[in-house]
Amino acid sequence: MLDLRSDTVTQPTAAMREAMAAAPVGDDVFGDDPTINALQERVATMAGKEAALIASSGTQTNLLALLSHCQRGEEYLVGQEYHTYRYEAGGAAVLGGIVPQPFEIEADGTLDLAAVEKRIKPDDPHFPVTRLLALENTHTGKVIPHTYMQQARALVDKHGLNLHLDGARVFNAVVATGKSLANLCAPFDSVSICFSKGLGTPIGSVLVGDRDFIKRAYRWRKMLGGGMRQAGIVAAAMDYALDHHVERLADDHANALALAEGLSQLKGIRVEPAQTNMVYVNFESAERALKVSDHLRKQDIVVGAAQRMRLVTHLGIPANAIEQIVTAFRDALYA
Repeated sequence: MLDLRSDTVTQPTAAMREAMAAAPVGDDVFGDDPTINALQERVATMAGKEAALIASSGTQTNLLALLSHCQRGEEYLVGQEYHTYRYEAGGAAVLGGIVPQPFEIEADGTLDLAAVEKRIKPDDPHFPVTRLLALENTHTGKVIPHTYMQQARALVDKHGLNLHLDGARVFNAVVATGKSLANLCAPFDSVSICFSKGLGTPIGSVLVGDRDFIKRAYRWRKMLGGGMRQAGIVAAAMDYALDHHVERLADDHANALALAEGLSQLKGIRVEPAQTNMVYVNFESAERALKVSDHLRKQDIVVGAAQRMRLVTHLGIPANAIEQIVTAFRDALYA
């Protein structure tokens, strides 16, 4: 089975499972789990931040960040299609009373910073207090230019705001740009780093920032029921991924480029250029996309059925499967 729906479908490798089984553990709520403590220190150092906090998911680390930056009735600025706004069930508003101010996203995955600046609220009791700008890297597989992130930093500094990064796939950006994690995280007050996508762990995300920020996030994690006990087995998988699954992301990128190139030769679809591990295929209708999806499933290839179909390469998609996938698409389109 070749599952292209997401890089979240990856299975832990046998070696990763061995590392998890062998991990020394303790009660993390008491701060006694040595594997978690070491992993948090390692990720904080790699990201160039003072401290780090492990959580179960990227959704949780993003929520912890928003709750730690903003009080009830305060506002965060965010893209309409960014994960923190669209795909996290409105947690910031529901659980934190935080008001989102969404913006349309530019073709390159950025926000128009001039438009963002216009929506920063003045100090007036009629308005929510603007507190935070939340960005993404990568977004829909696009790497956001570092110069843009530095411009965003200058903007928030000008207005006394904080800057958060949903870095669910920031290691894809690391590999694509050749920059260090610390370099890409430098403009941000906080970064959420997910390990259960391209890095292939079964669970886990890490939030990084300064010590006072992580102290607040720790309290919010407890309140949300996110405190874990002998979770060193999770940290061990994440530690293994840092050692063995970062550089191999280049294979996913190469496979995505090859897949995009192969699919672009087919008639009846429009394929967007691939930068990292995502290929977007546009169909003339939703019905056509569904027909192709159904045909591919019969060939043991699983994809979504959206009119703008996302195909994601990952640990479970070997290079020698790309030609098979392209052939299956051709058969589905011309059937």
